[in-house]
Amino acid sequence: MGKAKKGGKRMNKKQLTELLASFFQGQPNKTFSLKDIFRNLKLDTHPLKMLAIDILEELSWDDFLTRVTDTTFRLNQSGQVLEGTFIRKRTGKNSFQPDGTDQPPVFVAERNSMFALDGDRVRVTLMARRDRHIKEAVVTEILKRSKTQFVGRVLTEHGVAFVQPDGENLSKDIIVPKRLLHKAAVNDKVIVRVVEWPQDEHGHIVGEVAAILGQTGDNTTEMHAILAQYGLPYTYPKNVEDAAEKLSAEITEADYAEREDFRDVFTCTIDPHDAKDFDDALSLRRLPGGLYEVGVHIADVSHYVTEGSVIDKEARQRATSVYLVDRTIPMLPERLCNFICSLRPNEEKLAYSVIFTLDSEAKVKAWRLVHTVIKSDRRFTYEEAQARIDNNEGDYKDEINTLWMLARQLREQRMANGAVNFDREEMRFDIDEKGVPVRCYFKISKEANKLVEEFMLLANRTVAESIGKVPKSVKAKTLPYRIHDMPDPTKLDTLRDFIVKFGYKLKTTGTKSAVTKSLNNLLGQVEGKKEQKLIETVALRAMMKAKYSVYNIGHYGLAFDYYTHFTSPIRRYPDTMVHRLLTRYQQGGRSASKEKYEELCEHSSDMEQLAAQAERDSIRYKMVEFMSKYVGQTFDAHISGVASYGIYCEIDENHCEGMVPMRDLKDDYYEFDEKNYCLRGRRRHNRYALGDAVRIKVARANIDKRQLDFTIDE
Repeated sequence: MGKAKKGGKRMNKKQLTELLASFFQGQPNKTFSLKDIFRNLKLDTHPLKMLAIDILEELSWDDFLTRVTDTTFRLNQSGQVLEGTFIRKRTGKNSFQPDGTDQPPVFVAERNSMFALDGDRVRVTLMARRDRHIKEAVVTEILKRSKTQFVGRVLTEHGVAFVQPDGENLSKDIIVPKRLLHKAAVNDKVIVRVVEWPQDEHGHIVGEVAAILGQTGDNTTEMHAILAQYGLPYTYPKNVEDAAEKLSAEITEADYAEREDFRDVFTCTIDPHDAKDFDDALSLRRLPGGLYEVGVHIADVSHYVTEGSVIDKEARQRATSVYLVDRTIPMLPERLCNFICSLRPNEEKLAYSVIFTLDSEAKVKAWRLVHTVIKSDRRFTYEEAQARIDNNEGDYKDEINTLWMLARQLREQRMANGAVNFDREEMRFDIDEKGVPVRCYFKISKEANKLVEEFMLLANRTVAESIGKVPKSVKAKTLPYRIHDMPDPTKLDTLRDFIVKFGYKLKTTGTKSAVTKSLNNLLGQVEGKKEQKLIETVALRAMMKAKYSVYNIGHYGLAFDYYTHFTSPIRRYPDTMVHRLLTRYQQGGRSASKEKYEELCEHSSDMEQLAAQAERDSIRYKMVEFMSKYVGQTFDAHISGVASYGIYCEIDENHCEGMVPMRDLKDDYYEFDEKNYCLRGRRRHNRYALGDAVRIKVARANIDKRQLDFTIDE
């Protein structure tokens, strides 16, 4: 289509291209639909409209225009030189994400990457697009490295020592000159610091050993390596431990005088069987008129850890305790987290408490926030508390069942108000004295877990409302909130389109409560189905990540307008900040600096994400280690995921998951049927679909890469 008429006159492609380009350049910040363009340019004949659509396609393909939707366009003002984040993939399909735009990632071939690492800030130039090829970019400058230290194993080849990084998307191993090995030997796990980056494709990454963690394969070495990989500490500074040892655990007469005394009220802790730090306790007593007083008592960490002290500075930097499979890396020194602050049974302890008066329907009639002295009567494990709920037998069974009766109603109220009902299973391991996993299983949250959770949620919400929920004429004081934004609309649409393949529906527009109700209905419908795990995973990806901020937007997942973290100051620094601010405001203090606390919130959110990644890596490591002794053996399994590169299979008896790579499906040429979420053989039409029962053989267990490979056992 080369020429068309405009108002009775002919217009060729070049003329119309110039007209369209001039039109968009004259209004660079506006988005126009096809109807807008046709009307403004008086393109009122069918040939002109068709020619204009062809040209708009070419202009967007050439990046002169940005296609906003299928039928709307705007001028692309981003230019050809952009800054942003480099995303490295193991598959070699690297990409570049521009700063501050809604543009999709741009492909970067390995030869054009300048050996940028995942997360590096880079400057790129967009390449001239070749006909029928995707948009590409070439990295022209690395502005800031995301990391310069790596963890890996020392190896040698032809007399040259190098470090092979663990689980990193590095394009090359790191060469270490002999003088920079610093006594590291072959098979040592080390932290290596890069001292020289390659200047061209023939260059090497050169490093220096910064620390020797121990022998590869040793359990403590590997756990420390996971922590070091994320820049997390695995030892405690001596000066901090010394400062903790000097703290007095004595409760003084002044302490008793200024606190409410709960030592004679039934109080208990309910925690995992291997817990050592007990930072929350519940008390219960009956009041006249069928009312109940429930105390949520939290370890008074801020009484012992003063702001700006050496202990506080270390805790602020760590921001969170880290929970690996076989150990806890505490935020506070052991003397504090396991002894002085921990609400251990039959010991008098200082607490910061929210005391609720509830009726028999768990409606809050009154509450108060007070500093207290408590004495726990009993340390329950979750299993012990659950036995009293299940069987109504054992010591303090009446108290536990009364607390559960109230908690159950609190949970029902929360769900009715629109909370998202995610109950995710967690993989756990039994570990022997050498750190070797001897059993793995899924931990399922039961009533005893939910009992504790509901009262903690109630306390967190209540103290958040006490600061944030003020009349519009009053400026709320600064407080770190735990916020959770609405789901990403695009990802919700992706979830909706995805579940259609399994026969489910999801409402993605309308009121917040309507969308949440639809999402909860979906989660209820998939429970126990073969596609449950996969759909729950995709649904979780649609959720935004919760984080800390002084700028409150509410918590979508919990359906709370105000929510904070008050209940775990032993293991979370934001809770300690909240304790300090609440005490300050109770004493009539002025509002704290928003800027200062927002910076602390951002740091705490970042550290929380790193800790979660380290925990996932430790679980993956132990899973592969556990299965390494079964290489060559066969198991009953089911297909838990399907991708274009293979199928994921979960072993029925222990829930360990591995992959059957496409290359190992040798009986046919398989194609990924995305619509039906299965692999289908081209010749024999054999089919592997989600949930199918399969017999697998453990083919490879690569502990260094934390990778488990299966083959189908014929």
